[in-house]
Amino acid sequence: MKNWLITGVSGGLGSALAQAALARGDRVVGTVRRTVDAFAFSAIAPGRSTGIVLDLSDHVAMPAAVATAQATLGEIDILVNNAGYGMVGAIEETSIAQAKALFDVNLFGAIAMIQAMLPAMRARRAGHIVNITSLSGFAPWWGTGVYGASKYALECIGQTLAQEVAPLGIRVTNVAPGGFRTGFAGKRLAEAEASITDYDDGARQSKRSLLAGRGNERGDPAKAAAAMLAAFDAAEPPLHLFLGEDSLSHAREHFALVDGEMRRWEALSCSTGFAA
Repeated sequence: MKNWLITGVSGGLGSALAQAALARGDRVVGTVRRTVDAFAFSAIAPGRSTGIVLDLSDHVAMPAAVATAQATLGEIDILVNNAGYGMVGAIEETSIAQAKALFDVNLFGAIAMIQAMLPAMRARRAGHIVNITSLSGFAPWWGTGVYGASKYALECIGQTLAQEVAPLGIRVTNVAPGGFRTGFAGKRLAEAEASITDYDDGARQSKRSLLAGRGNERGDPAKAAAAMLAAFDAAEPPLHLFLGEDSLSHAREHFALVDGEMRRWEALSCSTGFAA
């Protein structure tokens, strides 16, 4: 039996993962944004599921949330930074205030949770930190630049953290999902404040694509949860876990593009050193 702290369990992948963990007998403390959702989560498996209300943009509240989880479960085996939201709009259209608000949740909220959790994991020389990033953290696409930037940054945090805590017996996994039927393109999908007509036939396509595919995404959250459990249970959990065929294919396309650019400009790149 494992003890989990998962942010954002009222829906989406966080809910699917929490329910899969509970179904096999694990114990989960899950964060939500509303009291009613906390009661609902606690009722799923009384004694093993506990919902707590937490605003991921309230970074000073993270240590208390972690302390509550520890008081409820004892030691936390796995922290999952799942909570977050999406945003569409061209970079020029997105206000700095909107970008800051998004980063407060998607990036700084995750960092604050990691910092609050690490002292106990370091003391035990054990633990696993999971960050739910996105395919957009590897393969950017127009109209989602600010959202993708938050996930690029979380990817870097996870990859760097893995190097820092490996000698301390702590594992890190970054999970990059593609499209899943999670309600990502629902009411919490933020939109840039401005609307510039020059982007109607370009960056605006991201919103149209997400809305057109809403509810018909190929990814099954329950299967994603099962895949995550299998990966996290492995003797050597992956640092990178891509979820969905679309995530794999688009990431590979992007890596091939970058590799091609590197090869094409290799001579120029290497021409910048002092002469031997």
